[in-house]
Amino acid sequence: MTGARALGTRQGGALGVLRLLVLLLALVSAAPLAAQNGTITTEEATSAATQAETDARIATRIRDILHELEGYEDVTVTVKAGIVTLRGTTLDSGLVDDLDTLVTRVEGVVAIENRVTLSTSVSDRLAPVWARLVARAQQTVAFLPLMAVALVAFGAVSWISVLIAGLRQPWDRLAPNAFIADIYRTIVKLAGLVAGIVVGLDILGATALLQPILGAAGIVGLAIGFAVRDTVENFIASILLSIRQPFRPNDAIEIDGDEGKVIRLTSRATILLNWDGNHVRIPNATVYKARILNFSRNPERRFSFDIGVAYGTDLAAAKALADATIAGLPYVLKAPAANSWITELGGSEIGMTIAGWIDQRETDLQAARTEAIRQLLLAFERAGIEMPEPTYRLLTAEVEDGHAEAAAPRATAGAPADAAVQDVAATPEHELETLVNEERADSGTEDLLALGERRE
Repeated sequence: MTGARALGTRQGGALGVLRLLVLLLALVSAAPLAAQNGTITTEEATSAATQAETDARIATRIRDILHELEGYEDVTVTVKAGIVTLRGTTLDSGLVDDLDTLVTRVEGVVAIENRVTLSTSVSDRLAPVWARLVARAQQTVAFLPLMAVALVAFGAVSWISVLIAGLRQPWDRLAPNAFIADIYRTIVKLAGLVAGIVVGLDILGATALLQPILGAAGIVGLAIGFAVRDTVENFIASILLSIRQPFRPNDAIEIDGDEGKVIRLTSRATILLNWDGNHVRIPNATVYKARILNFSRNPERRFSFDIGVAYGTDLAAAKALADATIAGLPYVLKAPAANSWITELGGSEIGMTIAGWIDQRETDLQAARTEAIRQLLLAFERAGIEMPEPTYRLLTAEVEDGHAEAAAPRATAGAPADAAVQDVAATPEHELETLVNEERADSGTEDLLALGERRE
């Protein structure tokens, strides 16, 4: 019994020791686990604090940027874990799109959630407009003294150019005629106007406006040039004609089949008085490019006419008689001498051309030609030189009685021809010159031929 108790006592003591060892082992193993859990909690707390500080820095940076820019007054910024959230309103859709670009440049931004919308408030939209109008009005008032100075400078430069252009010299001395002198004066006025604009803009500090102004003026000038191309072409041709002076007032000329005496040259057309007394206006562009035949440039002018003699005529004697008859007329010039030549062999006659020269300042061309024909016919008649009419062969039908009567030509007795030379003075030419001078006396019409010498 006692032994049994002793054995039980020893077993209970051993069990107690074992439990004590197990408890010590548990305490030893739990201590490192408790130390490890405490370390993890501290690191998480430190990381969260760093992220919050970074988010605050990002938000502050974005707010500072938006504060310096206009239009973002109602925009709020929230940053969490690097994700930026933007809320609020703005007045311009372009500002909404620019937000993403601005925020992306900030260091540390992970993502952007842009919830900014356009403002529809009437007061919000009108307030900036009114502020801009007030600012511009204040700026205009502040610039009024400077604008007055610029305007005075522009007026002074322009007035000086007009004063210089209004002088008679040196423009009348440099220009071949009054029309070119007026063009010089116009160029000086335009140059003064441009110079005045440049000085005024330079005073205002707005010389950058010159390029768009000149560009717009060039485009407008090009469009106007295409629209009035014919007018511009005539104007340029008038300048060239006034310089060259291919004809003078009262010159008898031919331009593309139009003949007449020159009345005047305007900035658009050349005006002729034709032989029927009518005005002919020819555009200067046409005149400048056309073939101009000037009958008055050389006072000596030739007249000619054709005549026919019968076959069997002594052609040498007929030519000598024709030359002597024309040369013997008092209005025919000795040099160049009168002349004649054979032109053709016709069906019933031999053709001849007779020519002579006159001074058209004293002799009328048509009258001289007419009188020369009359005198040559008288000379041929006295010399017995036959000038046959064209011969035709007629086939006639038989009449009822079988006879056909041929009407024989009857010679009519005429009065003796007057061999005296008729008056061939240039009276019609002088009368036309009087009409032209009366037309030119109208001082209200421009004339580019009024001054200057004849030029080629």
